[in-house]
Amino acid sequence: MTLVKFNNGLKNNAHPFFNDVFDSLLNDSFIGGKLVSRVPAVNIAENDNEFHIELAVPGLKKEDFKINLDKNILTVSAEKKTENTAETKKYSKREYSYSSFVRSFTLPDSVDHSKIEADYTDGILKLTVAKREEAKFQSREIAVK
Repeated sequence: MTLVKFNNGLKNNAHPFFNDVFDSLLNDSFIGGKLVSRVPAVNIAENDNEFHIELAVPGLKKEDFKINLDKNILTVSAEKKTENTAETKKYSKREYSYSSFVRSFTLPDSVDHSKIEADYTDGILKLTVAKREEAKFQSREIAVK
């Protein structure tokens, strides 16, 4: 049985050889996977007492993260280097993997800079940023005169 690649009914005027070369070049796993900059997806939520920032960063360890606060800018970064080698075999190809990202968030003036916590479980980095007491919403009923 032979597998044949089809172009889903699309007709190109170029020679099929060029299509195959460009298709393999543009869909190469090195270009498609290693060189693309990846920034983790973020969810930001707020309640009366605090802000919640969640970053989806699977495959990392707690030690890979660096979290800094400079004035009102909270910066989350991570860097991971891995080398896949085996000394018992002779390889004609060795792969190195390097991944990093930096995300910055401008915090409002209402946050308490001394009450920022981070927790990393199941591939999700959760940051909890508390609000100052005077910035918390006070609910009350207003009487009509």
